[in-house]
Amino acid sequence: MTSSEPVDLAVIGAGIVGLAHAVEAVSRGLSVAVLERDERATGASVRNFGHGCASAQAGLSLEYGMAARRQWLRLAKEAGFWIREAGTVVAARADDEMTVLNELHDRLGAAAVLLDRSAVLKRVGLADDVIGGALLPLDLRVDPREAPAAIARWLTEQGVTFHWGTALASTEPGLVRTSRGSIRARRTVVAVGHDIDYVYPDLAERHGVRRCRLRMLRVTDPHARTLDPALLTGHSMLRYGAFEDCPTLPAVRARLQREEPEAVAAGLNLMFTQRPDGSLTIGDTHHYDHTFDPFDDEELDELVLAQTARLLGVPNLQVLQRWRGVYASAPEPFLVDTPHEDARAVSVTSGIGMTTAFGLAASVLDDLL
Repeated sequence: MTSSEPVDLAVIGAGIVGLAHAVEAVSRGLSVAVLERDERATGASVRNFGHGCASAQAGLSLEYGMAARRQWLRLAKEAGFWIREAGTVVAARADDEMTVLNELHDRLGAAAVLLDRSAVLKRVGLADDVIGGALLPLDLRVDPREAPAAIARWLTEQGVTFHWGTALASTEPGLVRTSRGSIRARRTVVAVGHDIDYVYPDLAERHGVRRCRLRMLRVTDPHARTLDPALLTGHSMLRYGAFEDCPTLPAVRARLQREEPEAVAAGLNLMFTQRPDGSLTIGDTHHYDHTFDPFDDEELDELVLAQTARLLGVPNLQVLQRWRGVYASAPEPFLVDTPHEDARAVSVTSGIGMTTAFGLAASVLDDLL
């Protein structure tokens, strides 16, 4: 596979972060080669909710998320994958949660539209304990099992060369060594997500990178209806940056810790999205470590199922699939570092790669080029 002519950019990793850099490079007229150790993307990019939740971000994450939103809409048309401009409903089931949503509306205006109880139930059909909510109309939904593959196919049509089943051995200025030979490249982006510590262990340690393991499930929708928006809850408020500046959020956190300590300890983000086939992706819990045991306790799945069943107002749910999600986690939301001249190591270390990757990629290439 050793190349004679160098490409302008070699991208290591065909997850959404790597693909975003390839898309951005193509838009700038660069020649690109993408290396992926597996035969297709199998990591965080296909195991998530497919939720482009830009509205719930803050700071740089919000900036990247809004830029990525424009790219998602363009790519859906050009690459031909399913997308919905359906927004997100944040359901309030307690007065303190509704107070937080009022504070969010005061700050964001039309980007966070307040809903009364009947409007929430009309959009998402939950249990009777819902008292109101808010609509974040700018958020998107895609099918994460379809979109990365569609983007890779589209990139191939644009002249990008993909080397599937090709593992990275090392990088150095001007050269990428792989399990199938070497590629000459003027610039390199290493976007291997939570496996960044396998490639650059010292760099990962310096940034405090760990893995975040999620428990997620796909279930039959018990109400058999079409749900356009994604659904977030009070538990979600504890995990998204836009809510952190709401003065009364500590009251929500304190109540949930008092009333549902097991859920809070498990890092529950009680939410769901609907897939094109009508099933629901539900979850998720969060646990952090460098290396996880391979054994899963049933209690976490039972927690997610019980909480979601209660949210939907049904006694139980029919499980179709279970899986572990995984992403890189670090104190800062984005890792961008320079392992050597003309290379960048890039990882979204906050679990919002689908939401922000296309905005991040533009920033990285602005610097790298």
